[in-house]
Amino acid sequence: MVDDSKPWGDRLTDGWFKADTDVEPGDTNIQVAGLDVQPHVFFISIGVIIAFILVTLFYPGELMANAFGKTFASAEGAFGWIQGGIVESFSWLYILAVNLFIIVVLFFALSRFGKIRLGGVGAEKEFSDLSWVAMLFSAGMGIGLMFWSVGEPLFHFADPLLGAEGETAAGAEVGMATTYFHWGFHPWAIYGLVGLGLAFFSFNRGLPLTFRSVFWPILGDRIYGWPGHVIDILTVFATLFGIATSLGLGALQISAGLSFMGNEVVGTAVPTGTGMQVGIIAVITAIALVSVGAGLDKGIRRLSTLNVGLMLAIMVAVLIAGPTVFVLGLFPQALGTYLSNFPQLALWSDSFGNAPYAGWMNNWTIFYWGWWIAWSPFVGLFIARISRGRTVREFIGGVLIIPAIFSFFWMSVLGGTALHFELFTEQGIMGTVFDVGEEVAMFELFTLLPFTILLSALAIVLVTTFFVTSSDSGSLVLGHLSSGGKHDAPRNQRIAWALAEGIVASVLLIGGGLGALQTAAITAGLPFALVLVFLCYSLYLGLSKEYRTLESDEFAEWIEKIEDEQGVVVKKSGSGVVTNIRDTGSGRGGTAEDD
Repeated sequence: MVDDSKPWGDRLTDGWFKADTDVEPGDTNIQVAGLDVQPHVFFISIGVIIAFILVTLFYPGELMANAFGKTFASAEGAFGWIQGGIVESFSWLYILAVNLFIIVVLFFALSRFGKIRLGGVGAEKEFSDLSWVAMLFSAGMGIGLMFWSVGEPLFHFADPLLGAEGETAAGAEVGMATTYFHWGFHPWAIYGLVGLGLAFFSFNRGLPLTFRSVFWPILGDRIYGWPGHVIDILTVFATLFGIATSLGLGALQISAGLSFMGNEVVGTAVPTGTGMQVGIIAVITAIALVSVGAGLDKGIRRLSTLNVGLMLAIMVAVLIAGPTVFVLGLFPQALGTYLSNFPQLALWSDSFGNAPYAGWMNNWTIFYWGWWIAWSPFVGLFIARISRGRTVREFIGGVLIIPAIFSFFWMSVLGGTALHFELFTEQGIMGTVFDVGEEVAMFELFTLLPFTILLSALAIVLVTTFFVTSSDSGSLVLGHLSSGGKHDAPRNQRIAWALAEGIVASVLLIGGGLGALQTAAITAGLPFALVLVFLCYSLYLGLSKEYRTLESDEFAEWIEKIEDEQGVVVKKSGSGVVTNIRDTGSGRGGTAEDD
């Protein structure tokens, strides 16, 4: 008989799919000051983070000179040198890796593995489709879309790729397509790969919800030893610095927005320097602590839904108030340019060092690929946490396509409106944006539209709520990582990580502003590019074993027994593989329809 004391999905997977190990998540944890931590991961991570903070704030120039044979006047100069060295030596790795990830996730979705359900054949969806899309989108790139949606198309318009002439209609088309390239399928493929791996090995194999678990097919029980500790420590670093990059960008934009509102509404200048930006991080981190305390359902879910609502309000308002017909035409045209030039954009590495594009890869594509990879443990783990009950095909389709299409349209509305003013009117904003920075671009655009103050206020609120959800989601993920994979880390632990995120973001701004944020993202992403390559193979092994079990005669006999004893309804694919099961007698079984 089936053990009715367990969740329905676990009744079927026990003895069939769970990893063969006696170790439970958190077995080696210790409790300190209200925290429940895996000691190796937590204390080593905290020690290195503190060392990084001290080195950045009290820059030891002589020590750096002795270590690297270079002399830098400040931490900012050292950050720039590190970023340049990584780009020069490893840009090829980033480019090949992110393209591999797109191929791999499409293979998993479109192959026989697509029918496999995360959590087992009886798993239920924890969140509605709307809430799920809203949460993964808010966690994925909300602040970045606000920061770059106007400025980036303008930069590519002035200095376009693909042989187009700058500040022309062709340059605008290529500029928008290049923006699509950076915000489209590549980042979401990275997120999808990591999220799929974490969800599968946690929900289907019963392993801890940490990055070490995805290497179970390769390492076995060694994931609980030092190989696993090293993997999770690297994950903590990548997660923390990836989040700090986004929080720093958010602080820059909020500061610019408050300065704009002060000048336009109050008539009083509001400072925009580093001190103001650090103060903004401190205030909003304090707000984020309230959301952390509220938990996943009441905190992140509700704020994520609010984020999507505010984004839609701003997007629709700009679309109606701006050049509506032009934007609606630009969206498919730029999408066509992006797709038709996809291979060239995806594989271009500027290996010949063409003079017009000197530094372009450093500042744009490699920064983005490093940022997305650095964010992938955080976003992937968060997406995994909210995706139980979805099939592999449904998961990849939702993660890869829906957010990307929305990002394309968002960029077309905001960036396309700015390009229209540059091409067809005398009211351009490009000069101001280039002189001051990308953080002012959206607010400068709003000065050319009706309801300037209202749109600017909504933008400030939206960046703030994105800031809160990013910090909140990040603290949830870091809590998982530092507690040995427990699904519910103590509240104090999540609060501690939220504070750490704010501190590191502040230190990066103090140590070098936007350049330091870019360096942090690229550097943190470098080791993870290799880790994710191995993840592709490990996930293939895990899905293959699951599929073989699902189509085995022994499992089919077990399902027949379940049907006879429990009065359930079993759904199967055309090949006979079990894809879902509903407990019609108790009402506690999965209800997700077979896709």
